[in-house]
Amino acid sequence: MSKFILLRILQAIPTLLVIATLTFFMTRMAPGGPFDSEKNIPAEIKAKLESHFGLDKPLHEQYFLYLQNLLHGDLGPSFKYMGWEVSELIAKAFPVSAQLGLLSLGIALLLGLPTGIIAALRKNSKYDYLLMTIAMIGICLPTFVLGPLLILIFSSWLGWLPPLGWYALSDMFLPSLTLGLFYAAYIARLTRAGMLETLNQDYIRTARAKGASPLRVISRHALKGGLLPVVTFLGPAFAGLISGSFIIESIFFIPGLGKFFVTAAFNRDYTMVLGTVLFYACLIIILNLIVDVIQATLDPRSRNL
Repeated sequence: MSKFILLRILQAIPTLLVIATLTFFMTRMAPGGPFDSEKNIPAEIKAKLESHFGLDKPLHEQYFLYLQNLLHGDLGPSFKYMGWEVSELIAKAFPVSAQLGLLSLGIALLLGLPTGIIAALRKNSKYDYLLMTIAMIGICLPTFVLGPLLILIFSSWLGWLPPLGWYALSDMFLPSLTLGLFYAAYIARLTRAGMLETLNQDYIRTARAKGASPLRVISRHALKGGLLPVVTFLGPAFAGLISGSFIIESIFFIPGLGKFFVTAAFNRDYTMVLGTVLFYACLIIILNLIVDVIQATLDPRSRNL
């Protein structure tokens, strides 16, 4: 297992380098600059600002200087949030995005797992068709459509929940439900497929032949193999929940990292964009590593993949 983990970490290093390189040059190639939107800024002041942040140097020198600082854990200062380091902004905003992602993941698992198990146990029945039809609708309905629909229903029409903010538990329900429903649909279909494949295995038939109760067959034998596709999906799903929260944070006015990223992209805040992209890349790599370890524990054959 140690060799397996070390190999995954070594594979991540060139991936991060490629991401950092592509993001660096793509941000520089975009039209405009971080100080172009300032109103009536004198040319002398603009030149001093660019000199202060090193933007007056040749592009290749800026690139190697950024990599040098990155190796020391320095993401640099934000161009737009004066007096703030990028790492400070990420540390301030990410807990909100993480909280939204965890709540959404909890809702997705709470809804998706039972739905998939019931559909698998009632294969080709009206329950199976109904649940999988709802799951397919959930997959086809994007969050930027589902979010306003939930606001319209639960806030405008029924008046049960607040439409905006992130200050109380009631504020968190609609954004978390919007993200959670989308991924619950995927989890439901993956659970159904995994359970159907596992329920047809010989060891399941053997357990039934020995007189094991249906509940014991499912809980002790079928779930371990049936949930493998879901476990594999959880790493990218949680990463998708965190990165997908950019849209949700904009819709529900949530003070998470997505707000800083969107603002940085519009304002050409190079260091903030780079820092956020690299932070999420590292997060996705860590989550995928955790999922790989769990999958390797459940199925040792996957360690050789």
